[in-house]
Amino acid sequence: MRSITPTWRLALLTAALLGSTAAWAKLPAPTLTEEQKAAAELAKAKAAYQAKVDAFKTCKAAERAAEHYFKQHPQAAKPAGAPACADPGRFAEPGAPAAPAGPAAAPAKKS
Repeated sequence: MRSITPTWRLALLTAALLGSTAAWAKLPAPTLTEEQKAAAELAKAKAAYQAKVDAFKTCKAAERAAEHYFKQHPQAAKPAGAPACADPGRFAEPGAPAAPAGPAAAPAKKS
């Protein structure tokens, strides 16, 4: 009986790998339940909120660094029109009613 050469072994291994990846590619995408969709939406909203919080903290740190620099170097020219840091506020879950910005309007009187 003849032994399999390393070249043939490599060819068989490659064919097996290609066949297995083709089988995985044909699997249908899983369907999500409403709970899973809501959880994914909540996770996405939390990630976006965290990005805003991180940007706010970075902005505040940059302001403190600039303040320290200009305190140490009074002759340095300060830039004009630097944007203020935007506070992201509290996290609001998606789909929840937004909190009113101002006082509630009085209901109309009936005559």
